[in-house]
Amino acid sequence: MATKTIETQNEKHVKMKEFILYLVGVFFYTNMTGMIGSYRNAYLVNVLQLTDDQATMFNTITSVVGFILNFFVVMYIDSRKPGKGGKFKPLAMLIAVPMGVLLMLSFWTPPGLAGTWLMTYIITIAVLWGVMCNFGGSINMVANVMTPDMKERDNVLSFRSISSAVGNSAPLVIVLVIGLIWKDNEGLQYIIGAGLCGVVGIITVLLGMGAVKERVPYTAEKKNPLVGFGDVLKNKYAWVIIASEFLKSFRNLATYMGPFLAAALLGSTSKFLLFGLPTGIGTAVGMLVINFLLKKFNSKVLYIASGVYSIIANTAAFGVGYIYFTNPNPVLQIVFIVFLFLIGLQFGASNLLPSMFQADVLEDMEVKTGKRLDASLPFVISIGTLISGTVASALAPQVLYGADSIIQYIQPTDAIPNPEQSLKSKILLLFFYTIVHGIMMFLAGVPFFFYKLTGKTKEEVHEKVLELRAKNK
Repeated sequence: MATKTIETQNEKHVKMKEFILYLVGVFFYTNMTGMIGSYRNAYLVNVLQLTDDQATMFNTITSVVGFILNFFVVMYIDSRKPGKGGKFKPLAMLIAVPMGVLLMLSFWTPPGLAGTWLMTYIITIAVLWGVMCNFGGSINMVANVMTPDMKERDNVLSFRSISSAVGNSAPLVIVLVIGLIWKDNEGLQYIIGAGLCGVVGIITVLLGMGAVKERVPYTAEKKNPLVGFGDVLKNKYAWVIIASEFLKSFRNLATYMGPFLAAALLGSTSKFLLFGLPTGIGTAVGMLVINFLLKKFNSKVLYIASGVYSIIANTAAFGVGYIYFTNPNPVLQIVFIVFLFLIGLQFGASNLLPSMFQADVLEDMEVKTGKRLDASLPFVISIGTLISGTVASALAPQVLYGADSIIQYIQPTDAIPNPEQSLKSKILLLFFYTIVHGIMMFLAGVPFFFYKLTGKTKEEVHEKVLELRAKNK
């Protein structure tokens, strides 16, 4: 049996064409979600001009309702019998067109809507978008089942994470280019950007998912999904990830400020690219560095170290930015951009390693329960992220703007599309964008002091999984 296991581990399964098309599909899927992540808050505040209370209500309702609906989505996915195309591939293909349409509707509001009708429309579209993203997570789950080989799986996960990170930053380039053409129409910049991301996303997701093949076997027996949630909660390694992601999601308070910092410093949210691009390049480089370091250090050590690095890099970036604000100097601008790149290096760890941790925990649970819980594990993790993410998203508008806000950001109006922000507001925007993010990423690494599923233990679990699957064939 041991010999057979080793042979299975050394066997390669994923073809190059399949691998490339999958990464292209992932890139443009994340391009769609990145458009929402980068610009929806700016659209609500600057274009629709929601009050701080309306923005808080929007963030809270969409988070809570989205979580409730995701509960049923997850139960469906994990209890669903694999079809001819597999367990996740058909779902990923099914959501491509609805996601493209909803992306465009997220940046288009029917003329004349106001008050309750406006809030009803934007919340409905956001909730539907969230449901599609919940099903869209199947695109990421495919990476776990494309090959039974652990090293090949980790390689697919690594490149999937790199593709996602770059795809997430791509809308920044698109909106910047559109902004150079339609300089004074922020709303038009967003709808054109969303249209491009949506159309290309639909085509490439269908092509990418059509090319992949699922090779990890699933039982056809239907099981109670509620029991699966219990299995996750009984796993000590899952709790490490839950605690870490709970702490990490408080960084939503920091990421919320990005477009507004660009507007305050550079005159337009479309120029958020000048912040996002160096960070995005740093993220891609960081992933490559992490892949190299994984040959010498285990994932646990690298994740903890990345948290320490994050607080140092973000604090240094804030220091450089603060000096620039008080004593403007072109050299300091360049230095600040360099530090944005250095901040991005940490994203390499925070984007790449959690997917590997989850893949390993899935196998540990499979050994202990005999079940694959690809959707249940992320859902249970999302309970913690819902709480922290909702709190952060609800607080962010109150911190950013309004009479009693901390930052005192001035909203654009038709009469003054690019209002001048005070020095204090700029410094506080920078503080939340850098220092707060660094603190959250440092805290996210602390629970991993209790994580033991690495090295020899990880290899032993994988061997047991292969033996279990061989018996169940």
